[in-house]
Amino acid sequence: MAGFFIMSEIKLIVGLGNPGREHEATRHNAGFWWADEFAHAHQFTFKTESKFHGLTARGTIHGHELFLLKPQTFMNVSGRAVAALAQFYKIAPQQILVAHDELDLPPGSVKLKLGGGHGGHNGLKDIITHLGTRDFWRLRFGIGHPGEGADVADYVLNAPRREELELIDQAMRRAQDVALLIVEGKQEAAMLKLHSN
Repeated sequence: MAGFFIMSEIKLIVGLGNPGREHEATRHNAGFWWADEFAHAHQFTFKTESKFHGLTARGTIHGHELFLLKPQTFMNVSGRAVAALAQFYKIAPQQILVAHDELDLPPGSVKLKLGGGHGGHNGLKDIITHLGTRDFWRLRFGIGHPGEGADVADYVLNAPRREELELIDQAMRRAQDVALLIVEGKQEAAMLKLHSN
């Protein structure tokens, strides 16, 4: 039936971004920023785990065991890291939340959804390829669009302007406020809170 999706608790949160100091402040690293904030808020500590091609953290929140992952493979091959960890710990796609930058939303906007296309996002595209499904959760942080398709690569690999960054920070705080709802499988309640802003 249309609009129906299964709520499930989240066992893996993936923050998307590019490794390296030169990429830290770029729009494309919004997923990393949020994963770092989440880890800090819940006392998770990242460590390098080469078999998962990334930085991982593991902990328990309200009785739910949870993994965090920041792939260190560069954005367009993020799927290798996600699939490696998900397969090793037998985590289903519907139990995965991917936090990422979203060109189609303005700065300050954040949306939660299950499934859908990749919208030209190379990180999502590779995750879909490696998991063999689109049916994982996405936490989409608006970064705005440069207007011209040819400008997208430069745009995502540059830092947001200060006023944009303030809006993105506000969106990230709102998403932290509903993070526990998402993790516990109460995605509908989280959406109501997030999308009503």
